[in-house]
Amino acid sequence: MTDAPAFLGVHASITGRRWTGLSAEQDRAAEHLVQITGQPDALCRVLARRGVAPEEVEAFLAPTLRDLLPDPRALRDMETAAARLNAAVTRSERIAIFADYDVDGGSSAALLLSWLRARGRDATLYIPDRIDEGYGPNTPAMTKLAAGHDLILCVDCGTLSFEPIAAVEGADVIVLDHHLGGEELPEALAVVNPNRQDEDGALAHLCAAAVVFLALVEANRQLRAAGEPTPDLMGLLDLVALATVADVAPLTGVNRAFVRQGLSVMGRRARPGLTALADVARLDTAPSAYHLGFVLGPRVNAGGRIGAADLGARLLSTADPHEAAALAERLDALNTERREIEASVRAQALAQAEERGLDLPLAWAAGDGWHPGVVGIVASRLKETAQRPSVVIGFDGDDGKGSGRSVPGIDLGAAIQRLAQEGLIEKGGGHKMAAGLSLSRAQLDPAMARLSALLAQQGADALGPSALKLDGVLAPAAITPELITQIEAAGPFGAAAAAPRFALPNVRISFAKRVGDTHLRVTFTGPCGTRMNAIAFGAFDSPLGPFLSALDPPPLHLAGRIEINSWGGRQTPQLRIEDAAPAS
Repeated sequence: MTDAPAFLGVHASITGRRWTGLSAEQDRAAEHLVQITGQPDALCRVLARRGVAPEEVEAFLAPTLRDLLPDPRALRDMETAAARLNAAVTRSERIAIFADYDVDGGSSAALLLSWLRARGRDATLYIPDRIDEGYGPNTPAMTKLAAGHDLILCVDCGTLSFEPIAAVEGADVIVLDHHLGGEELPEALAVVNPNRQDEDGALAHLCAAAVVFLALVEANRQLRAAGEPTPDLMGLLDLVALATVADVAPLTGVNRAFVRQGLSVMGRRARPGLTALADVARLDTAPSAYHLGFVLGPRVNAGGRIGAADLGARLLSTADPHEAAALAERLDALNTERREIEASVRAQALAQAEERGLDLPLAWAAGDGWHPGVVGIVASRLKETAQRPSVVIGFDGDDGKGSGRSVPGIDLGAAIQRLAQEGLIEKGGGHKMAAGLSLSRAQLDPAMARLSALLAQQGADALGPSALKLDGVLAPAAITPELITQIEAAGPFGAAAAAPRFALPNVRISFAKRVGDTHLRVTFTGPCGTRMNAIAFGAFDSPLGPFLSALDPPPLHLAGRIEINSWGGRQTPQLRIEDAAPAS
């Protein structure tokens, strides 16, 4: 609420944000939760913001698939898809998997390969080259696969692939996808997609790997009904968790259980690919949702972005530790290269967008030779800077391939699909928060102008600086590893489930040291004399770094996430600083 009092009186922080706290109603709900459940006030404030009632607290803090897994048959075509998959295995038919080149596509393919191998079968894996073929099924590839296979499974793609699927002869096609569908569907045997136009949207938050998992649940159910043995599915949840977080799916409903239980599976280090990737990334703690999104996910994606498109899926599906180690090393090296390419494109795109103006409904940039494998990441960075939907396009001659990222409340995928329907771009689509598009150089300016107008109709022109939502106030003395562990139980945190953030008021910085190029390590003291360590990542990319590192700084309010820092066998509380404001 814009008319609510600014939290701690901070109307404009050092980074220009207004601090907001819980509403009066949420405050009362938090107090009620403390009285009824006996849980810590800080945790109850987090639960109140999420609308958790007292009788729901126990189940919310321990989400399980037993309670939250939907009936796979709630999705159209599911029974048909599962029956056809089982029939292909029973009849020893030739199966091909056509997957997208990102984490969700690779995880979806690995799910199917693992399940098939558990039944003594295998499949041909086909992942298109991002540059040469682009996203989704294409006619030459599908025609070639059809000539040598009886069943083609399109995962994390295919919903809008009308011509390539229509070109298939002599093979059945099943689409397992989650991207926004149009008014018509391709001529496939089954199109299982919670974002079909004729679905009710109850499962629209699922990523493709979750849809594939539900298909395997249904396939197993049909096998049990026929008295047949079934592969274990619980051991596949690490793949579903990775895809859910990396694809920025909302961490609500069953997705919370997927990620929570998937992280538990991952912690057992049973999958050679993820074990090798964690080792090469020097991950020496129990995996968290953060690690999935910012440590493991980018490395899996690196192959599809700038290397061989199938590296990620091969890593996730291999049972050979030696192959896994080699693939992980290669993906880690590609990820380093990707960072360098991204930094160059990001600087050019930001300069171009700033010259155009960051207060428009759409922030966009386009350039020659910009690698199509990094335009999505750069669009995400541009979105964070502008707090606007953003699109970044790389041109190779007359052909442009772009990617877009949106902000909450603005459906970018639908707007880009509208451009395709109006003939303003060659093709495009996606979902609310992310989308892709292809267009010619002549289409660029008219398409961006129309997209900006469509986004303005959704309110993108009225977006202001984002508020920093805080769950409450904590004193350093009250922050213990035990409290942090209790608050983490309200997770996992990510898309649509923001990590709890707290303000630590009236503290004094006693030590500040620059770490690397942009980070800052800090020690501060609370009003009662308790000292606490903190880290501010990317602080010198904003006014935050100079402010916090100033000589003899005045008392200030700090805001951010509390976390446990494990070092040398000891666990100590740490604040991850995201913002600050003078305490006056």
